[in-house]
Amino acid sequence: MFSYCPECGEKLIVKYAEGEGIVPFCKNCGVFRFPQYAVAVSMVVTNRAKDKILLAKHCGQDEYILFAGYVKKGETAEKAVTREFKEETKLNTVKYKYMSSRYHEPKNVLMFNFLIIAENGEPVIDEKEIEEVKWFDFDDALAAVKKDSTAEAFLKNALGEIKKFN
Repeated sequence: MFSYCPECGEKLIVKYAEGEGIVPFCKNCGVFRFPQYAVAVSMVVTNRAKDKILLAKHCGQDEYILFAGYVKKGETAEKAVTREFKEETKLNTVKYKYMSSRYHEPKNVLMFNFLIIAENGEPVIDEKEIEEVKWFDFDDALAAVKKDSTAEAFLKNALGEIKKFN
């Protein structure tokens, strides 16, 4: 797959870069152009009792997904976690822990996944973005997310850590 130089618009070729391997290169600018992508956070949300998972269903979607959002310019991933979760549910994050990262090709996003404990209370959703939120037990949460998806991979990883999360 070719892309274009963000500076001049020239079609990039792939070329060997010493110490880097095969990297897109702009013949016009004479520089290597490393892939650019958005950065986002994804959250496996558990309650204080650590026995439920909160999932969301976005408007027009059939499957439940993890909470997620883009990291704004100048913002840390940790700040984005608390901001995005509060924006989507009006609930505060009691505690969070970084879990893992994964490139999500369908949206060209590098996702940083966090496990978070939500404060007690009922989520209040932004109905322009989220159709429904629901608490699931662990097995039902796994069944509700799309198979072989980024959400499933993050959820499986977090389920093994939830009980150890203090």
